[in-house]
Amino acid sequence: MLKELSPDLIRRRLTSLFPGELIEDIARERDVVQRHRRIDVTALVWTLILGFAVGGESRTIAGFQRAYAAATNQTLSRSSFYDRFTPALGQLLSDLLEHALEEVAVPHTLAPQLQQFRDVMIADATVFRLHRLLSEFPATHPDQSGAKLHLVHNLTKQTIERFELTDERSHESSQFRTGNWLRGRLLLFDLGFYSYRRFALIEENGGFFLSRLKTNANPRITEARRKWRGRAISLPDRRLQDVLGGLTREIIDVTAEVSFKRRPYGEKHSSATIEFRVVGVRNEDTDDYHLYITNLPDEFTPEQVAALYGVRWEVEVLFRELKSMYGLEKFQTSNPAIVELLVVAALLTLTVSRALLGVFQRMHPETMFPRERWAKTFRSFAQLILEDLAQSFGHPPPNLAELMFCNARQPEKSRLLLSERVAEAFRTEVRA
Repeated sequence: MLKELSPDLIRRRLTSLFPGELIEDIARERDVVQRHRRIDVTALVWTLILGFAVGGESRTIAGFQRAYAAATNQTLSRSSFYDRFTPALGQLLSDLLEHALEEVAVPHTLAPQLQQFRDVMIADATVFRLHRLLSEFPATHPDQSGAKLHLVHNLTKQTIERFELTDERSHESSQFRTGNWLRGRLLLFDLGFYSYRRFALIEENGGFFLSRLKTNANPRITEARRKWRGRAISLPDRRLQDVLGGLTREIIDVTAEVSFKRRPYGEKHSSATIEFRVVGVRNEDTDDYHLYITNLPDEFTPEQVAALYGVRWEVEVLFRELKSMYGLEKFQTSNPAIVELLVVAALLTLTVSRALLGVFQRMHPETMFPRERWAKTFRSFAQLILEDLAQSFGHPPPNLAELMFCNARQPEKSRLLLSERVAEAFRTEVRA
């Protein structure tokens, strides 16, 4: 099996994802490079992407500088390297991420019934702490700063469809835009996105949705979608909350009517009603129902609806990978432009990891690659991948002795070591 894996497999996939010419062209367009530059912008981009995967101190700018030096055998002054972290570099990374999201797709193993949808997608958001002096990112608590990353995760292609970075106070649903891009797609929501108007717009745009039903929701039942034998409780024309306590059946499958306000037009704010499917599956442990609202057709049984909602856990795994594997919560900077740059770098790291995973899955579809195990493996080999790429760009192998000397020596002669400061104090006392 391993004989199919050529030594340059990883390098070929990564350079095809981000060809050097593409990086150079965007860098010139965004004014990232200078005419007499000392920094290889292609190697810098890959240092940011793979440096995130390495972890720990490597996610600081000083850590990225050391990773760049180790890969290119090129020592730079601290100021020369720091000066490259500009909004223009952040825009370059954003352009590359937009390009990559169109290119990366991992083979999926979704149920055959889901193939009728263009994509199955999950909308969610996560919060991470920032330097407390970053007033541009106000948090929900005073004297703190926090950012919120809004994502639409494409479960079918195992990639990120859309993303937005805001301050922590921004509500997650404020960044979700409806439109014709929803046609043929199934969206899975948590309660943070709960809105009958949003659900209606998804249906009007030819899309599908699935969400938990709010605990206080009380829609009017218009039709029972399943017949029950015997003296079953009649549900039509009754409110859901009025009948829940008296039901003993294992599932609920009804059509229910909900009301909502349309977006204001001029000074008018019209009301509307629409019918959706409400599904309930009894939880044996708590002896109550897990309730869902959706416009999925009847071919999806209530049990399948509940199981399908369970795949929302995929986005939680993605957030956990971003935070625990790629350090999304460990930005030690008070510069808002660098925060945004590093968030995009983290998303690029995740995307590159997925791209390589796709290669191995396509070559060996019979082999299982657990997501977190893959992430740990990718992180372990990231620095080696970076050095291999740098050598393919024409950089010599690292001179370890020179690199260790340059990184370990005192950076400025004006800075005295503790022992030297003590000795200087005694010399001053003697002279006095």
